Amino acid sequence: MNNSPVLQVKIKRLAHAEGLQLPDYHSEDAAGLDLVAALASGVELVLEPGERALIPTGFAIELPSGYEAQIRPRSGLAHKFGVTVLNSPGTIDADYRGEIGVILINLGDRPFSVVRGARVAQLVVSAVARVALTESAALADSARGAGGFGSTGMGREEK
Repeated sequence: MNNSPVLQVKIKRLAHAEGLQLPDYHSEDAAGLDLVAALASGVELVLEPGERALIPTGFAIELPSGYEAQIRPRSGLAHKFGVTVLNSPGTIDADYRGEIGVILINLGDRPFSVVRGARVAQLVVSAVARVALTESAALADSARGAGGFGSTGMGREEK
């Protein structure tokens, strides 16, 4: 059983989301709430390979100050069809009150259809740490230093 504290978040249903389920968790320990497409009934949006589209969800949220929501891909869509969230993770700031939209891109090799009610992404809410930047002419040394982008080497499996 999940014993995580529950954060109360207000959600507003927009007119084109009538009849759609609220974003919800599909398992007891799921980290993300599933978001569904709020396309018009009977409308099929076809993403050709390499094509992207902004998918409406029909909902807006009011996050408490100090929190963000991230739009993340659904692993099944990515694995089975090559469809993912283009600006992953997309960030919803606490002061945004507009409709949640999901930018899907088809990186697969076949057309992919999106219809009303299809689960298209996940919404994960997290606390945000604020930082105060202090400009410095030098940074402390570390074992890694400035090495990045593969600088830690490749394992046997990757070679």
